Amino acid sequence: MWSTRMALAAAATLAIGLTAAACGGDSGDKASGAGQGGFPVPKVPMQQSLGQGEGQVNLVAWAGYAEDGSNDPKVDWVTPFEKQTGCKVNTKVAGTSDEMVTLMKTGEYDAVSASGDASLRLVASGTVAPVNTKLVPNYADIFQGLKMKPWNSVNGVAYGIPHGRGANLLMWRTDKVKTAPDSWGAVFDANSPYKGKITAYDSPIYIADAALYLMSAKPELGIKNPYALDQKQFDAAVNLLKTQHGLIGEYWSDYTKEVQAFKSGDSVLGTTWQVIANLAEAEKAPVKVALPKEGSTGWSDTWMVAAKAKHPNCAYKWLDHIVSPKANAQVAEWFGEAPANAKACRQTADKTFCDTFHATDENYFSKVHFWTTPIAQCLDGRKDVKCVDYSKWTQAWTAIKG
Repeated sequence: MWSTRMALAAAATLAIGLTAAACGGDSGDKASGAGQGGFPVPKVPMQQSLGQGEGQVNLVAWAGYAEDGSNDPKVDWVTPFEKQTGCKVNTKVAGTSDEMVTLMKTGEYDAVSASGDASLRLVASGTVAPVNTKLVPNYADIFQGLKMKPWNSVNGVAYGIPHGRGANLLMWRTDKVKTAPDSWGAVFDANSPYKGKITAYDSPIYIADAALYLMSAKPELGIKNPYALDQKQFDAAVNLLKTQHGLIGEYWSDYTKEVQAFKSGDSVLGTTWQVIANLAEAEKAPVKVALPKEGSTGWSDTWMVAAKAKHPNCAYKWLDHIVSPKANAQVAEWFGEAPANAKACRQTADKTFCDTFHATDENYFSKVHFWTTPIAQCLDGRKDVKCVDYSKWTQAWTAIKG
């Protein structure tokens, strides 16, 4: 029953980094205010009223976010929307955040389900518009912990509607790892007894996981935000990952392969998602997961509207529909993440679903550092140094893996 993010952010190679986009945006004059981290924000008008639907809407979405019954007849929240609004949904499934950014820049799409490693790039380039939340009635029921965050707002202005969220967790086989680990140190220990059986997420964004661990393991580095690393901090994270490389049995981006690796015992310890743990348990693998004491990285996806959307009214209608209680519950269960709408928890087929995914636990998510695009202007507010942007993260990731 499960689909998932199909290698989200994996193999991300930024041909155009956020800084470059900010310096040479695609549209509009630069606003006087600075965005998150100080990058200039193009002036893009916000839609002020909702009119008649245009008959269709063109979406860029993660697999599993706009199901119309073609993958599973029982999984369909697109058809009810089309019947209710008269807006035919045309969906282009994207496999990575880079692909989403590229597709949105063509001007052929009206809305996108952007993750935090894409959203700021779309804002900085003028590709998406500020979102008028007054035109999205269901926004009122979105968890407060998801509203007006660094990856979905700039200068106090919303640039999208939160869709869902999830944490990157630590998973282990209970028959092989006898002492339950409570720290990410378990996957970074150079003397680990599980050498060759450790797995890690295959993406440059995983550098943030090393930085997150170093925030507490080496406080003298002064890391405050795992996505805002100056050169010294970045080098420390990269060096840690180069050491870890000798422990890794395999890097994963395909969730089905990680399930099988834990089932077979090829992997006994490593980073994962809750949905993978559920699937592994369903396959009778003796696994457990935990949010380590350092916290974790994670994702929070945002529906954003194109600055030059050809079907803006249908796009807004879609934004309201996909975060409505029933539809948001359906997509959260199918995809494997915590829903964004607080009322969705009463609509899930599995009545324990929101407990499993910690949907209402803001204390839990306060420990999650959601994916955000690293840029040269430090996202932690520092002005006296430059931070390492994501294009350099991708180069380093290639070197880390050898």
